[in-house]
Amino acid sequence: MQFHHHGYVSGDPRVQSAAGVGIDRPAELPDEIDVLIVGSGPAGMLAAAQLSQFPGVTTRIVERRGGRLAIGQADGIQARSVETFQAFGFAERIIAEAYRITEMAFWKPDPADHSRIVRAARAVDDETGISEFPHLIVNQARVLDYFAEFMANSPTRMAPDYGYEFRSLEVTGEGDYPVTVTLLHTAGPNEGQERVVHAKYVVGADGARSKVRESIGCHLAGDQANHAWGVMDVLAVTDFPDIRTKCAIQAESGSILLIPREGGHLFRMYVDLGEVDPDSHGAVRNTTIEQIIAKANAILHPYTLDVRNVAWHSVYEVGHRLTDRFDDVLPDERGTRTPRVFITGDACHTHSAKAGQGMNVSMQDGFNLGWKLGHVLEGRSPESLLATYSAERQVVAKNLIDFDKEWSTLMAKKPEEFEDPTELENFYVSTAEFPAGFMTQYAPSMVVAEPTHQDLATGFPVGKRFKSAPVVRVCDTNPMHLGHHATADGRWRIYVFADTASPGTKEAGAASATADFAEWIANSPDSPLAATPSGADRDAWFDVKVIYQQAHTDIDINAVPAVFKPTVGPFRLTYLEKVFGTDPKADIFEQRGLDRGGVVVVVRPDQYVANVLPLTATAELGAFFAPLLKRRQTAAAA
Repeated sequence: MQFHHHGYVSGDPRVQSAAGVGIDRPAELPDEIDVLIVGSGPAGMLAAAQLSQFPGVTTRIVERRGGRLAIGQADGIQARSVETFQAFGFAERIIAEAYRITEMAFWKPDPADHSRIVRAARAVDDETGISEFPHLIVNQARVLDYFAEFMANSPTRMAPDYGYEFRSLEVTGEGDYPVTVTLLHTAGPNEGQERVVHAKYVVGADGARSKVRESIGCHLAGDQANHAWGVMDVLAVTDFPDIRTKCAIQAESGSILLIPREGGHLFRMYVDLGEVDPDSHGAVRNTTIEQIIAKANAILHPYTLDVRNVAWHSVYEVGHRLTDRFDDVLPDERGTRTPRVFITGDACHTHSAKAGQGMNVSMQDGFNLGWKLGHVLEGRSPESLLATYSAERQVVAKNLIDFDKEWSTLMAKKPEEFEDPTELENFYVSTAEFPAGFMTQYAPSMVVAEPTHQDLATGFPVGKRFKSAPVVRVCDTNPMHLGHHATADGRWRIYVFADTASPGTKEAGAASATADFAEWIANSPDSPLAATPSGADRDAWFDVKVIYQQAHTDIDINAVPAVFKPTVGPFRLTYLEKVFGTDPKADIFEQRGLDRGGVVVVVRPDQYVANVLPLTATAELGAFFAPLLKRRQTAAAA
């Protein structure tokens, strides 16, 4: 965490100084807005949190509720999401309060007495070490609270505008704010009155019944599985021995997915209510909580469940639906105009809740879109960048629905219907990387290069998320994870994995590809750093770090090129925390298959690898960034 560079900070360093639109931010919704986000669910709140880091962008997030969400339906937090929380500064705190999944138990009918269930198997949740972060269970409301805190502490001092319901919008194409939006006050002194605002862009994060989706002519298409589940969050007394372990329970009378919740007592049960007559017009939704509890007891036999308190319950039918596009540009308009309206999360993809994917995939929708809007509105990138949102995220949503269809079908099967009695647990283990959030791989585009040089960094696949690894920071000798040093500030990351030469060897007459690269990126007009606005810190748009192959004790910090030690703040202080050596216990070059001749790994603001290049390919690196940088100004002095 960087602070004090503008002067001594005596308070909470997470509270950034107000800047731009955050200075004297109006409490009332303004008439003209750069980005209007509709809905304060996970996708909307993450997008807003990312945009809160752009002081010159007016972003408002409206919510029809009168206040914060008290209890949410989503609760599964996959490791990829925890990586994201690290970038927003609250991973440690949410881990401390959450329930952590380390194993899953599988219960099946006792071969000697099918009326009883017995534990048949256990599976480690992350057997291969996909991430250094855990798989968590915590209520959606707490996730939203943390994003709200991040927004409130940001330079823009952003906060949700509660008590506004979206009614309609029209893309007029006129003026600087070409989207006219009609809202309805749902709370406060103006309740029942309409309010019209004008926006440059609108983001619909308003759920499965999205009115924003309807307003741009998108429809969810898919099917119902005609299988119903009752879900309940309860406090209970039970003799079931795995009540604090995630379980898939299959009995003759049905199935249960058991999810322990945070706090040590609460747990969630998805209780199989069986097949549904498609002509019943949703009659199963009238199933009472008493009936759900009775069904749970029948499945758990010989164990019993004495429910003492019900925090929340619902009945739903599994459905898998997807929209054909995630923005307002029709297929025959592609390439002729850029989007003005976007949809995210449940507004564009719905599926069952049992794989713990809804909140996680929705948040990555928001992360993907948020930085792109910020870059376009701040003038860093051309509007064509925005077309990559729908192209990237629709593929992810399609893969999610395909996976969830298979998982939810397996969960609904009766034990005798399995050809292989271990099929469910085998599927859980073999597909662990997908639900954890790490199978996403974006295709080549203006923000993802062709993997031409992938052999130079086999552990950093182009298009996939940047998988962190241990390093040691030179200036203070602290061991750390390299990826944990990247915050959700909207900057591109350029990781320079040095060649074998030590810092300063070029001055001594030896060749150094790292020194040559440092000179190019610092001084060439083709360097992406040349786009940094005059007067801004040299690392304002691009965070350039160097990782040497030597141990930290063998690196002379004074010999490290100046571009890796930029001057920052009004006092032009030297920032030394971008220089790393290898960890002798876990060499990042070996762990991530990095070529010892030197490699550049370019990472997008949403933590996905955009390019892998040899240190000598400076022209190729400059060409990659050229279409992404709308303006090129004289860089601030190094």
